[in-house]
Amino acid sequence: MFPARGSCGGSRGASFTKMLMKNAPPTSGLSDSRTHPPALNPSEDHFDQKVKSTFKRGYAFKPSVSPQFLIDKYTEGETNAVSLLYQLASILQFHLEMKETVTTGNVPGLYFAFCVVIDGVEYTTGMGITKKGARLKAAQLALPDLLPTLQSLKSFFPEASDVPPPLPVKEEPSISDMQPCKAIQERTSSVNLQILHAVRDQLTKLMNSHPEFSPCAGTTAAFIIQTSSGYEVVALGTGSLNTKEGASSSGRIVHDSHALVNARRSLMRFLYRHLLMFFNKTAKLTEKSVFQQSSSSGLLSLKSGITLHLYVNQLPKGASQIQTTLRLNPRSILAWQVNNEISLHLSVEGKVFSVFSSAFDHSASTVVSMSATDKLTQWQVLGYQGALLSHFIEPIYVQNILIGDVGCSDVHGVKTSVSQRVEGITPQLPMFYCMMRPHISLVPAVATNTTDGCHYGINWSEGDSFLEVVDGLEGKTIEESPFKSGPALASRLCKAAMLHRFKLVAKDAQRQDLLATSSYGEAKRMATPYQEAKKVLRAYLLQQGFGPWLVKRSASDDFNV
Repeated sequence: MFPARGSCGGSRGASFTKMLMKNAPPTSGLSDSRTHPPALNPSEDHFDQKVKSTFKRGYAFKPSVSPQFLIDKYTEGETNAVSLLYQLASILQFHLEMKETVTTGNVPGLYFAFCVVIDGVEYTTGMGITKKGARLKAAQLALPDLLPTLQSLKSFFPEASDVPPPLPVKEEPSISDMQPCKAIQERTSSVNLQILHAVRDQLTKLMNSHPEFSPCAGTTAAFIIQTSSGYEVVALGTGSLNTKEGASSSGRIVHDSHALVNARRSLMRFLYRHLLMFFNKTAKLTEKSVFQQSSSSGLLSLKSGITLHLYVNQLPKGASQIQTTLRLNPRSILAWQVNNEISLHLSVEGKVFSVFSSAFDHSASTVVSMSATDKLTQWQVLGYQGALLSHFIEPIYVQNILIGDVGCSDVHGVKTSVSQRVEGITPQLPMFYCMMRPHISLVPAVATNTTDGCHYGINWSEGDSFLEVVDGLEGKTIEESPFKSGPALASRLCKAAMLHRFKLVAKDAQRQDLLATSSYGEAKRMATPYQEAKKVLRAYLLQQGFGPWLVKRSASDDFNV
């Protein structure tokens, strides 16, 4: 939570336009629009005509084969991903680079890492035990984002001549290259279905036990772990409000009770529980923990084969809700519209404002928070464990994000805001931190997508016997909650509760340096790599023109337990 004070400055617009328009062949008309956006929105037809004529003038030859033909061959499994990228680069005249980078966290053993860079835009990092395998993986990860952009412009593709297609790049396809798109689609569909069933079953079980709180289910967010034995919901939260209370000096008020935040804090409780199991001197409990010792970092990491997924029953508020036509991919033609919609957003009193918006009065509210979308963006770079847990474990990232919003027709906005805004940041981050691009997809909703005026937030994590119900406006547990921590009604998700768990783990891990910390804030500041990564992320977002991240009042963290 953040104090609503000061102005939100920073550059905006220019970097978007440069990134979005640089692939288009130069013309005097588009050069002017890149530098000086028109005062009034011209019609899409006007833009279409300009792009069509510009695109065709950019080619001095008639290619031997159409881009669509090459894409079809790839889809049918007749060529591999690396070959397709180089062939498209040759025909469409974009600059392609296979850039070697650093491996991501939670990866045991020696791996090589590469990412595809197209006209300066970096795509997801691919890893492999050989450089060739890493390049192939990087190409396979880049194409799902690149191809939809090319498909939207296929009417502007240059016409092909009647000659045989070019020879493919000499890359020997592996077995995994055969029909890659079909394989990925089938795997994703199967994973999504199993995740969805796990969330629905757990939510039904909880709501059947306490039907009086079923109206709160419409905002559900849940974290799911995947192991060799299947999928299990380990943390769940609901809610849609910020508290009306000011910043708490005791750490016992929950200021942000949005579903995604409640679910993430419940996930942190799950992680603390498994850290206590790991450091327990009983071998049986240690074996049951999801953690293992990492030889590369000296910290703990999730055991090999364990992955984390996220389900949300509503499209996250903020930049995720941008128009489908606005893109941060090459050849975008609506760059100048992006400013407010793709920027960082503030959440206050149930409403969301761009950090550049003049409609938000900073003096009118005492506390605001960053939007759910921006928090997702941050967690996919810094990890979902937060600062305190990073003393013990490597960053933990989500592999799949499932959106169950019945009113959502596509996930373009989520992909753009969560992944593409921070493309290229990984080389600047400390070791073991990275921009982990999740696979994002639409699935059926597990509950009716409505809050019906419910201002309660529910939280639960694996191992809990009872739900806890928090009044989002008050930031405290309600009297009727199945679980109450004590007469003060402080939630088990509050900062003070998290600091208590942190000290229990520090004691079992024999970390005297952490036990000696004088406050919650000092313990967070001592997580040096995490704080460095956070500093890099916020500077990067500001530099790219997405706006400033509000800094919370440090006094609210100066408490101890």
